[in-house]
Amino acid sequence: MRTEPEFPTTIEDVRVWKEKSIKFAALTVYDAVFSRIFWQQGIEVMLVGDSLGMTVQGRNSTVSVSLGDIIYHTEMVRRGAPKAWLISDLPFMSFFDFNRTCRSVAALIQAGADMVKLEGGSWLCSTVEKLSERSVAVCGHIGLTPQSINIVGSYRVQGLEDNSYRRILSDAKSLESAGVQILVLECVPTELSEEISKCLKIPTVGIGAGPSTDGQILVMHDVFGIDTGLPVRPRFVRNFLKECGGDFRKSVDLFRTSVTSGSFPGDEHCFHVNERVFCGKER
Repeated sequence: MRTEPEFPTTIEDVRVWKEKSIKFAALTVYDAVFSRIFWQQGIEVMLVGDSLGMTVQGRNSTVSVSLGDIIYHTEMVRRGAPKAWLISDLPFMSFFDFNRTCRSVAALIQAGADMVKLEGGSWLCSTVEKLSERSVAVCGHIGLTPQSINIVGSYRVQGLEDNSYRRILSDAKSLESAGVQILVLECVPTELSEEISKCLKIPTVGIGAGPSTDGQILVMHDVFGIDTGLPVRPRFVRNFLKECGGDFRKSVDLFRTSVTSGSFPGDEHCFHVNERVFCGKER
């Protein structure tokens, strides 16, 4: 077991990691037991994601997750990892009216979140600016945005075509200017995430976005190879638990060290601009 940091992880720590080119690993987490394990194994950035709708609640998308659900799990995670930098998702339809957004954000921060995450592009800039003015730390999320599944229609890699590539790049720059302090890039080609990570001063965190982002995040169930009932397994995941003979702690440590050493993700986990693919592969 590692020697735990004396002080809580802060956004300044995450910025310094980028400045010093130190890769970092993050995980989604939904309860106190696993957040404690993750912290003890060196995971200092955690996300209470609306992915819980699919991984915990057994639903087929994230859009039905409520603010109350996120609050409930945020409280549990914070109890298990009081020093972690904790990001909580703003669920679908909880941030389209600014008054409602403020109430949602206040509830998440009171539950223990350090930062809130919003899915969407440059159309969110006004909201991000207003939240930043009110001292709210905001994490952006572009590329594949699962809350848009009813419009997009499938979990397809984004940014493969020229227009989409340029739009996502523009969104990244606009969100940084608006005040986003961390940016999640999901299911985009390696070439795009590399360009974004080089041109932004803020840290980027990838999931299915290649090795060039400043950090990597996975859904905890994917690190452990747990089948959540989905028809496809994402290309960008790796069963660390199997590699460690079923030892949860060792698998988390292997994930972390694989990210910090740059060995994960490998090219087999990546997408490229000349592909036309979904985010997954057949089980």
